Amino acid sequence: MELESIGKNIRKFRLMRNLRQEDLAEKAGLSINYVGALERGQKIPSLETFILILNALEVSSDMVLSNLLVKKHQADASRLMDRMQGLPAHDVDRILAVVDVLIRYSSMDQG
Repeated sequence: MELESIGKNIRKFRLMRNLRQEDLAEKAGLSINYVGALERGQKIPSLETFILILNALEVSSDMVLSNLLVKKHQADASRLMDRMQGLPAHDVDRILAVVDVLIRYSSMDQG
């Protein structure tokens, strides 16, 4: 199992939120050194620490664990829904229309 992907995803979401390691450490009540070790894959957080990090980053566990999940597509769908949250309805409709076209063409390739 590629547990270092947890740290890579923590880093990815930290950067998406324009947070420094120091900011994440402060929000989660952790040391800067610990956050750095997590992101480098040198440490794996306990469940309690993992929840603190998720809350500090305002992400769900499936978003951070998506590379490790058997049903990764469900995590990807959840991440897409999270990204569309707060968009105007007409933008969501346009995005879903594009996804529908991609699915239609993907199905054509398969058979």
